Amino acid sequence: MTTRYAIVGTGARAQMFAQALTRHGELVALADVNPARIAAQQRRLQAAGAPPAVAYDAGDVPAMLAAERVDTLVVCSVDATHDEYIVAALDAGCSVVTEKPMTVDVPKCRRILEAVRRNDGKVGVAFNYRFHPVHEQVRNLLAEGAIGEIGSVHFEWLLDVRHGADYFRRWHRDRASSGGLLVHKATHHFDLVNWWLGSTPVRVTAEGRLFLYGENGARHGYARDYARAHGAPAALGDPFALHLADNPNLAELYLDAESHDGYHRDMNVFAPGTDIEDDMAVLVRYASGATMSYHLTAYAPWEGYRIAFNGSRGRLELDIVESDHVAPGVAGAVKGHSAALHGVEAAAESGSVSLRLRRYWEPPVEVPVAAYDRQGHGGADIRMTGVLFGGDADPLHRSATALDGARSLLTGLAANASIASGRSVDVAELLDISEWE
Repeated sequence: MTTRYAIVGTGARAQMFAQALTRHGELVALADVNPARIAAQQRRLQAAGAPPAVAYDAGDVPAMLAAERVDTLVVCSVDATHDEYIVAALDAGCSVVTEKPMTVDVPKCRRILEAVRRNDGKVGVAFNYRFHPVHEQVRNLLAEGAIGEIGSVHFEWLLDVRHGADYFRRWHRDRASSGGLLVHKATHHFDLVNWWLGSTPVRVTAEGRLFLYGENGARHGYARDYARAHGAPAALGDPFALHLADNPNLAELYLDAESHDGYHRDMNVFAPGTDIEDDMAVLVRYASGATMSYHLTAYAPWEGYRIAFNGSRGRLELDIVESDHVAPGVAGAVKGHSAALHGVEAAAESGSVSLRLRRYWEPPVEVPVAAYDRQGHGGADIRMTGVLFGGDADPLHRSATALDGARSLLTGLAANASIASGRSVDVAELLDISEWE
């Protein structure tokens, strides 16, 4: 029998899931707070030759699940609303696939875990980075004992002034909506380390601040006097401005939909109102005894990440450059690759990947990296949806559960608590994950 799916939250990220469901299962309904965005997704489905999906207001999700006989709900709404729809679906007897992060705070996380246990339900968290072929290769090397027992990890993630800036144009700049970048963005990275190590975080210490964006723009000489880019003369020529009208897809999803909910997708990154950090340092101790030093920078000149694993038999190093610079004049561009379409299409600038194995008393070895597609998050999106929706084999256990979502979330929440309190935070102080295992 064909699985019947519905999606709640029909913004840009929902497009990937909707496209996947034209290949796997049947997408029967769409829900959103904004009817214009639903209509835009319906037009895309029609163009792809898919059957029509019935439109619902996001407030009517429980009724939608019953009326459309939904088997699985895909949650792509604002992060802070995930728990509402996840719990409603589980209580209706549906399974759930949710975008990361699973939610944004401890009470919402507990509510989801309680609903999973109460209903014996299934929640899959869309950690697509697990499905990147190179990340799978790293996991295999570590599991095979290539560097022995892992003692520590160093992980640096750089978001450039195209992608990093984009979080400060939209709802993610509001901590209540996103949990900040240590929850919304770093949840990917914390989950990867949990998966690679096969362990869970127990203690977190962190420092962070808003250094470049927000009202710091004046101090650094970047500030311009406008609230949002569309229709603002001061935004012309601003490398940090996003011009929605230049991209038909974004104009249809956001600019043309503003009259329904007043949401502006193109805020000035240096306007007042941002309460999240753009520079964060985190130290994590895991149940295995390993530690991780992690740094996330959201205003770098290039985009990519560096990961090093130190083990009892050597060291494994992964360096991935997604774009080696941001070309002049395109920090906020929407023609060609853009922050707003990050991961969907490859950056126009140069990229590279290297994987080095450094064993004791041996010369370093450059490990040939697995082939991957620079589009769709390295081909991870297609691989992930093939498992989540198509039933593809998953021998590496890449499919993340609600407990995986909680473990990743708790690293970020403990880091936020550490920044706020100035002290180290035991993860069990927030939520004792063993209660749910």
